[in-house]
Amino acid sequence: MPEFSPLDPKTVFLLYFWGNWFICILIFSYSFSYASIENKRKLNIFGYGKITLTIGWVLIFLRNIIPDFISINIANSIILCGCCYETIAMISMLKLKSRRCNRLQIAITIAAIAVFNIATLFESTVNTRIVIMSLGIFAIFLPPTINYFKEKGNNLFRMFYLLGYAVFEILIFLRAVYNYINPQEYFFSYRVFDSLYSISLFLLTLIGTVGFLLLVKEKQDLKIKKLLNDKNLFFSIIAHDLKGPLGSSVALSEILAEEIDAYSREEIREITGMLHESNKNIYKLLENLLDWSRVQTGMIEYSPKKVVLNTLIEENIALNRNTALNKNIDLRFESNEIIEVELDKYMIDTVLRNLLTNAIKFTDQQGKISITIKRRNQKAEVSITDNGIGIPDNIKEKLFKINAKVIQKGTENESGNGLGLLLCSEFIKKHQGEIWAESEFGKGSTFKFILPLEN
Repeated sequence: MPEFSPLDPKTVFLLYFWGNWFICILIFSYSFSYASIENKRKLNIFGYGKITLTIGWVLIFLRNIIPDFISINIANSIILCGCCYETIAMISMLKLKSRRCNRLQIAITIAAIAVFNIATLFESTVNTRIVIMSLGIFAIFLPPTINYFKEKGNNLFRMFYLLGYAVFEILIFLRAVYNYINPQEYFFSYRVFDSLYSISLFLLTLIGTVGFLLLVKEKQDLKIKKLLNDKNLFFSIIAHDLKGPLGSSVALSEILAEEIDAYSREEIREITGMLHESNKNIYKLLENLLDWSRVQTGMIEYSPKKVVLNTLIEENIALNRNTALNKNIDLRFESNEIIEVELDKYMIDTVLRNLLTNAIKFTDQQGKISITIKRRNQKAEVSITDNGIGIPDNIKEKLFKINAKVIQKGTENESGNGLGLLLCSEFIKKHQGEIWAESEFGKGSTFKFILPLEN
């Protein structure tokens, strides 16, 4: 039986270097050439991780040539940081609260770096440092691997990617156990186990990269398919909903242009008022259509920052106060506590503005609208309740859906097309929240949305 010849350790490190360098070129080439705006960020993070790992392997390769502090402490810290970058990119492909998971990854990485450097400071053996590094890398990759197992739905590429990293985790753990049982005296080892381990790890790294690219491409393809489907609906909305108000505007302006002398001052005032209202509806429809299309194409970026939600609600109530007064509607805001949320101000402004406008539109003269905010299970819940005309069951089912037409006139014949609610739904999804309506026809409606207090 032929014997397996161990690889030279420095050859292994060169292999890691060139392998990671090739992966970096592949990742960034794909990012610059084919990726959508949303996927570019994920690919770039993954690419930064591979660049960081490449630098780490170069410094390790230069051991005994450059100072030990650089080739040991700095190099291994850089490798742990590279693993952190890679796992953050992995997490970004999942449907979970990525910010909390990212903080966990950073915390694990900092802990691993601290333990390794403390061990080095106290002049621990080479074997101890190898065991610490193996367990550190294992700990960094463990949470995203578990999250991939927990993710619902059968997906061939996700399973392919998951199996690659599951085997990677097993190998890393076996390395730590093997070194604990069979201590390694020198860093550059010529053992058969180390050669097999290095080759397997290198192959799994390539498999993981291919799996990541396949996942990114699949998500991008699904989004393109959705955009193509929505495009037809989008144009049908434009064709149908713009035709009415534009037709009215054309007819009214034609009357003013051709027969203005035939009308009294009061009649002209009435016609111009109708023309103004028609133009307002066109403008609002166009604004919502443009915002929705920008969301779908990724042109509106999600930029969260800490905002006092109470203040945001009060600002939007102030903007709608006059409209409510015109219908003698009692508009109230109730809150027992100040709640601060990390949110995109523009998006939530749009949500509040649309929901308040709808509430006023569908509430009769002398009606009441109350806005409440409360904390519930690490989430902020906002409710906008009116005692207006309510929503029929056949319309309620169609809310927040682009493929369902929603037409319901306001209490004073105000027009609407449901596109504002569609926009609200898109913006709340960006915040990993939920939005829904509770209503009984003839007895008013309550629109609620929740935002996570920790993203």
